[in-house]
Amino acid sequence: MNSYKNIHPQFRLNGFRLTKDELCKATFDLIKEGSSYEKTIGLFISEWLDNNPEITLQTSGTTGKSKKITFQKQAMVDSALATGNFFELKPEDTALCCLPVNFIAGKMMLVRAFVLGLNLDIVEPDSYPLKNIGKKYSFCAMTPMQVKNSIGKLHFIEKLIIGGSKLNSDLEKKLVNLPVKSYETYASTETLTHIAARKIGDKNFKLLPDIAISTDQRGCLVIDAPRISNQKITTNDLVELKSEREFLWLGRFDNVINSGGIKLFPEKIEALLAEKIPYRFFIGGISDSSLGEKSVLVIESEKYELPPDVFNHLDKYEKPKEIIFVPEFFETETGKIKRNDVLKNIKID
Repeated sequence: MNSYKNIHPQFRLNGFRLTKDELCKATFDLIKEGSSYEKTIGLFISEWLDNNPEITLQTSGTTGKSKKITFQKQAMVDSALATGNFFELKPEDTALCCLPVNFIAGKMMLVRAFVLGLNLDIVEPDSYPLKNIGKKYSFCAMTPMQVKNSIGKLHFIEKLIIGGSKLNSDLEKKLVNLPVKSYETYASTETLTHIAARKIGDKNFKLLPDIAISTDQRGCLVIDAPRISNQKITTNDLVELKSEREFLWLGRFDNVINSGGIKLFPEKIEALLAEKIPYRFFIGGISDSSLGEKSVLVIESEKYELPPDVFNHLDKYEKPKEIIFVPEFFETETGKIKRNDVLKNIKID
């Protein structure tokens, strides 16, 4: 059985093969002398190697207040094994970590390397992670923004997983024509990152091993992951089950707009508008005296005139009732838009 106490003998960090004792020494040096992001890496490795079988993780706070959740380290090992199985990763495969290690996605890149025996390189997490990269990697995880800024160098990556925020259709079209095998992941801190992945170009998410799914009365995804949690995890993600192992993601339940009795799915509308609007934007709902709630298009930009055909792909109900320009969106620490906070601060004339 793979245990969190074991470091795979083929594991390498930035080209160096390290025993557990050597890793402890390297960790001390990172904490004492490293840069800000290296100190974070050192602190996590130190926590991973201590004798406490549990570890506390911070959620991103996308849909509510950020909170702390405690997991068994063994559950993170099992999650790493499932990822290795799904993406066919093997010892000595090269991997690049370009995500901040103060959140679960970055932490899990390290855990996968420990468990699977990956040769892991770590670079400072920023919006242009491949700017100084000149070698090929078997595996990497990025945010959509990092992917967008790395299009010209993605041939250095064999398998790429993308998460942290929704992938827009414009970026997906670019990825389909590239040689990299890229996947959008379905993930959360509560599930120790991804429990499913969707190959770019496909519509449905496919489950990783040892995961079962169902839906609740709202139509939201319920996850049964016994190796991760003793209880089923109920999400706020509206899905359509396609089989026991596949589902189609429709959007967030808490984002659905009920406008005059018509249910509108913002994420679906946003996908149709992605190629038409060159700035960050989202569709939201605000109070309306006649409809109860009306849909608005909120754009992070100075006011400008939208092209006349921008809403051509929408039906009459999906077309937003108002366009609002906001200088800057509120964000979580991981760069996700805090929709509710933005909407609360909008002043309607």
